[in-house]
Amino acid sequence: MTDVSKLSIGILGGTGDQGKGLARRFALAGHPVLIGSRNAQRAQEAAESIGAGATGAENADVARRADIVIVAVPYEGHKALLESLRDELAGKIVVDCVNPLGFDKKGAYALPVEEGSAAQQAAAVLPDSRVVAAFHHVSAVLLLDPEVEKVDLDVLVLGDDREATDTVQALAEAIPGVRGVYGGRLRNAHQIEALTANIISINRRYKAHAGIRITDI
Repeated sequence: MTDVSKLSIGILGGTGDQGKGLARRFALAGHPVLIGSRNAQRAQEAAESIGAGATGAENADVARRADIVIVAVPYEGHKALLESLRDELAGKIVVDCVNPLGFDKKGAYALPVEEGSAAQQAAAVLPDSRVVAAFHHVSAVLLLDPEVEKVDLDVLVLGDDREATDTVQALAEAIPGVRGVYGGRLRNAHQIEALTANIISINRRYKAHAGIRITDI
């Protein structure tokens, strides 16, 4: 297993529930965590709410300083943000967990993405970064709940760079209860992102925080 214990983790969009939940778990696991936002003060407030040594700063500063950067922003601002941080993210592993979803009276549904998926859009915008898709199906509620010691699920990790996917798999396993599982090339990210709509439907029907487990491995 790849040693990721000394890597710092930056989270763009770290003031939202998903980003803040991941930040909390990685900080508790001992990683230096940097929470990014358009507003540095808001980022710092989110970091203080997490504790465990997390710090906050503007997105560009976080992208520049962190060893690995997780993108957890709303899909609407995804492409523009990454375009603005192309230089800061060059050479880094960029983990995209954005789910392009729409909502109507029937519930959640997957949105079409010109590049195929949000992760592929990130790869197109960031040609000098090593883009990996992961953490799409992790419940923010469970990540943020201090009563939940272990999060019972597998994180599917997709990408075209073997070293980068191995690193992100190991990073996922820093969260107690989580296993990182290689899920294929980045071109297969669309169905992983779209599956989130099904999980939302499951959660609403069963009043749950469902996750995914892969059998026989």
